[in-house]
Amino acid sequence: METLEIGLLVNLTSLNLIQILGASLLAVLFLQSGLDKIFDWKGNLAWLTDHFSKSIFKNIVGFLLLIITILEVFAGIFSLLGVFAILFKQTMSYALIGAILSAFSLLALFTGQRIAKDYAGAGSLVNYFILSILMIYLLSI
Repeated sequence: METLEIGLLVNLTSLNLIQILGASLLAVLFLQSGLDKIFDWKGNLAWLTDHFSKSIFKNIVGFLLLIITILEVFAGIFSLLGVFAILFKQTMSYALIGAILSAFSLLALFTGQRIAKDYAGAGSLVNYFILSILMIYLLSI
């Protein structure tokens, strides 16, 4: 694989560049989503309470929102840390943890959307899930 030289400290392969870009996308996705849930907790809780009002989750929406918020924030943090770790240390561990947490977050969101019978919402998560699974693979080789 060809090595790219960026500055004095960083030598990257094309695989590293793909890993960095994928981890960056997951970092943006999950940090934005998780922080939105934190800063607009009441709005998210109200929307989700209505969204799940006719499902088995109707009495535990607040607890589930807390769990998904924690998963998303940590997925975003680990993905962001992973970008810098790949750039400067050539380690994949943080980005791999971020990708795994991303996949679990998306699986939980997908399950919730399916149970709420929001099939379009569930379908929109599939591309992100595929990216997470692909990133797990690319960070493991």
